[in-house]
Amino acid sequence: MLTCVTHSPEETAHLAGTIGKIIREGTVICLDGELGVGKTLFVRALARTLGVESDVTSPTFNLMNIYEAACPIVHFDLYRIASEEELEDIGFFEYAEATEGIVLIEWAEKFPNAIPADHLSVRIDALDAEKRKFTFIAAGEKSEALLEELK
Repeated sequence: MLTCVTHSPEETAHLAGTIGKIIREGTVICLDGELGVGKTLFVRALARTLGVESDVTSPTFNLMNIYEAACPIVHFDLYRIASEEELEDIGFFEYAEATEGIVLIEWAEKFPNAIPADHLSVRIDALDAEKRKFTFIAAGEKSEALLEELK
């Protein structure tokens, strides 16, 4: 486990960019936290670091966005999903279990049994208007290695 605090959106973006520099294909990152805490800001900064030039937005209504970069980035937002059957309908499992690309899942805590065994959980908590506490917990060999490199 690793915990760190950022004091501004710019520091949050820098943290995500740092992860973007060391992340490997096949990585799944689960982002959880209250509405407006900065999950999409984190995804946007990570995606920019990997070379995404298009707009990176929350897929709250589309449920999934795919971005082309050094490797494909699949960005899910499970906020509006009500069941694991709906996850199947949108192809969640095929993408989440793929070894190519990077998978970023907002609101992963809604479906803990659907998340791949090897993943990096990122819990974001607001400490005040701009200050955020990040708690990283790795599950699986690949995510453990990523977390060790981040430390």
